[in-house]
Amino acid sequence: MISTLKDVKKQGRTVLTEIEAKQVIKNAGIKIVATSTAKSQKEAVEISNDIGFPVVLKIASPDITHKTDAGGVKVGLKSAADVKKAYAEIMASARKKFPKAKIEGVAVQKMARQGIEIIVGMFKDPQFGPVIMFGLGGIFVEVLKDVSFRLVPIVKRDAEEMIKEIKGYALLKGYRGQEPAHIPSLVDILLKLSTLVDKTPEIREIDLNPVFAYKDSAIAVDARIVLEA
Repeated sequence: MISTLKDVKKQGRTVLTEIEAKQVIKNAGIKIVATSTAKSQKEAVEISNDIGFPVVLKIASPDITHKTDAGGVKVGLKSAADVKKAYAEIMASARKKFPKAKIEGVAVQKMARQGIEIIVGMFKDPQFGPVIMFGLGGIFVEVLKDVSFRLVPIVKRDAEEMIKEIKGYALLKGYRGQEPAHIPSLVDILLKLSTLVDKTPEIREIDLNPVFAYKDSAIAVDARIVLEA
């Protein structure tokens, strides 16, 4: 992991690619959707056939942080024909909107089963240092700001309290017959993220968004990591 971060810094970058960020998160022991880079339509189809449909394609570029703004995300692709079309559209859109960006191809991953959408992350406060965050994803974090915070490092009790503090905790317990979230898995993610941050001071920001929580597990679908300049 450290060699990956050092390599990124040597290249003059502070933002890890999705593949790099996911490797760091995986090395920290956090379950995350496996992703591979395809440099051609043919390779994208081959990877998709290997992992099974439906799949998600996303632009792979160290210069494009917000993939959706580049027209660089296609979800729910159910066939080789869908993948070929999506690959062509993603590449054309990215090159048009970011003509100077270095484009490595597309990231291909299996589309995760929908669960309760969670966001987990960290940032460095100028006064207090690394802060870890937990909340419900989607509209809950964007509009309602339903999140909780703790200073790093945290212990199990801190993680449990963070989860219970959010207003949407009732949804995690299984609201009106909805599948509940597996709280121990969420606690585990928070603790492992805290350990990663505590041992890796060169990391400035992390976003695991979304994390899908199920009744028996939880898995991160996307990851973003920013290093200190």
